[in-house]
Amino acid sequence: MLGHLGINVPDLAAAKRYYDELMPLVGFELFIAAEDQFAFRPAEGKPGTYLFFYPAVAAGAYSRHRAGLQHLAFMVKTRSAVHEVRKLVKRLGGEVIHEPQSFPQYQPSYVATFWLDPFGVMLEAVCHHDRD
Repeated sequence: MLGHLGINVPDLAAAKRYYDELMPLVGFELFIAAEDQFAFRPAEGKPGTYLFFYPAVAAGAYSRHRAGLQHLAFMVKTRSAVHEVRKLVKRLGGEVIHEPQSFPQYQPSYVATFWLDPFGVMLEAVCHHDRD
């Protein structure tokens, strides 16, 4: 299991506003809120990977098409939660890359949606259960 991931962002305050709204919906709670970083951990003491956000210190745009991070996937408990994430992304003005859809070609089948955060990082909400 990964202990944590660190993500550099060009605007830490804007990232904090965005992720403060998103992370509770995908099962995370605030862990650290400092001037030079913030972090989320799995909610309610559940085990899992923590996400840390730091200010980028070198100029340059992120691209999921270059070497490095391609996307982050958040597992949610129900298929309807995938749709709720999509609604939040749209309300926040985000760009949905793939509307919620089923991927039956994979076993087990799952439902997922993909979108870009304000800095171009591709994110995914995925449910591997039949629960709605």
